[in-house]
Parts: sequence; C-alpha cells; structure tokens
Amino acid sequence: MAWIMDTYSILKGYSVPGVVTGKPVELGGSLGRFEATGRGVVITALEALKYLNKSIEGAKVIALSDSKKGIYNERGLDLQRVLDYKAKNQCLVGEKKEESEITNQELLELDCDILVPAAMESQITERNASRIKAKIIVEGANGPTTPEADEILNDKRIFLVPDILANAGGVTVSYFEWVQNLQELIWSEEEVLERLTRIMQRGFKEVLEISLSKKIPMRTAALVLGIGRVAEATRLRGIYP
Repeated sequence: MAWIMDTYSILKGYSVPGVVTGKPVELGGSLGRFEATGRGVVITALEALKYLNKSIEGAKVIALSDSKKGIYNERGLDLQRVLDYKAKNQCLVGEKKEESEITNQELLELDCDILVPAAMESQITERNASRIKAKIIVEGANGPTTPEADEILNDKRIFLVPDILANAGGVTVSYFEWVQNLQELIWSEEEVLERLTRIMQRGFKEVLEISLSKKIPMRTAALVLGIGRVAEATRLRGIYP
C-alpha cells in the first residue's frame, strides 16, 4: 500500500495519502486498522449474545486452527501461550497433555456456543452443515458458508451473523483512514475503536430488525438492507442520461 501511494504521489507531483488504505501508520495509515476485522467480528458476536440473552462472562476459547491444523482443550486454551508459540514456530501444537491436535474440519464440528470461520471460503457446506453444533456462527471470512449449507443451518435454527456484516470492521476502518487522510487528521486508537463499535452495533441492529420484521435469515436481511440503500440512492439522484 505504501508503494502504491508513493507511485501515485510521484505521478501527481505531491503526496496523496488518501489514494489507498491499509498503509503503515507512519505514512498516513490508521491506528487500529490491523485489528479492525477481528474487532468487528467480536463486536457483532457480543451483539448476537445480547440478543439471545446469553452472557459472555466466563467464556473461554476452546479451539483454534491455522492453515495446517487445530488445537483443542475443552477447559479452555491459554491464548497468550498458544499465540506466542505460533509467532515463534509458525504453527500450532498441543504442548500440554490436556490439549489435543485436531483437523480444521473437526474444529468446525466441535460442541461450542460460538463458531467463527475466519479464513477460507466454502468451509461449511452441505456435507458437514448437519454436524455443526454451535449455537451461533459469526463469519469472519468471506463466504465461508455455501448456500446449500445456509438452508441446513437455518433449519437447525443456528443464529448466523453473515460475513457482509460480521467482517465489515476492516473496510470500515479503511474508510476511517481515508477520512483522516482527506481531513489531515490523526485519530487515537480509542477514537477509532469507539467509532467502529458504534457503527458495527448500529449495523447489527438494523439487520436484525429486518430479519425479525420480514421473518428472513440474517444473511438475506443484510442483503435487503444493502441493496435497498443502493436502490434508494439511485432513486433520489435520478437516472442520467
């Protein structure tokens, strides 16, 4: 992103930081951008729990996976230790006897409250959807659930926060970065998080209201909201020529 900005700026003859987002903070990037997608997932997960009258108190992460394999502990993982090991060795591994190595597919089918598919698309399909035991799915990845799996999950009454809503934190903070560049501002990380939280919570509420009023799944409700806004903007602006 820094190279793109630099090349464009050279062609223009002056610095244009707002031409692209995701830049290093030193070159006009936004504080909080790196964590933004994950934070958005957490915010919408908390909103889902609130709607379903479930508490986050005492919650623990029982499994994590990377591109190769997963690690599982029913009593909860020591997250800092696991992440430190991952950073040092570029892999996940069970170092304690109560930790088990599992496949990525096994992780998806664990008995848990919240499942966050956060990497590859098409991981929950018609082949494994019936074995998903999570009560809530929050899609951190783009398109992790196929349309066929969606129908099965709906029949199982699993509450799903769709990718178009759940992982919007990243693009939202990219927008914040653009705004800061245009106005020559630097927001603190606290300001970024506060703005992100407010927008994600509002988005969740709006999608949920459509879902409940029209009796449609959250994914369909998110699409109804998004397409409706584009249609209304088109109507207000008129069609030219």
